[in-house]
Amino acid sequence: MSRRERDSFNEINITPLTDIFLVLLIIMMVIAPLLDQQGLNLAVPNNVEVQDVKNENKLISVTVSDDDRYYIDEQEVDTTQLENTIKSKIKDFPEGLLILAQPDASHGAVVKLMDKARDAGVTNISISES
Repeated sequence: MSRRERDSFNEINITPLTDIFLVLLIIMMVIAPLLDQQGLNLAVPNNVEVQDVKNENKLISVTVSDDDRYYIDEQEVDTTQLENTIKSKIKDFPEGLLILAQPDASHGAVVKLMDKARDAGVTNISISES
């Protein structure tokens, strides 16, 4: 190997390394706003009798049935009218919302109800199995 061939490898080419870092930077810039989404802060309460909570009459009671239907005051409420119904009732029930989920109700139906309640302005949500 001649001296000239050895001298040509004295410097490391950092262009590929720079390309990798720029791609990682772009990925982080795209993902960072998604990490700032707020969720619900849930606190697990002590065991409380559901009948006691219902009788206080300060909470809106919404039942989620096994077939993912919503009932407020034992009357079925359509999914499209759920947010408006909760908005109209929250004025009379300032304590919040009590979700009574049947054992076979889907998780998605309960989460949809929680989202609609949050959009309606409810700040306190309790969940119980009915």
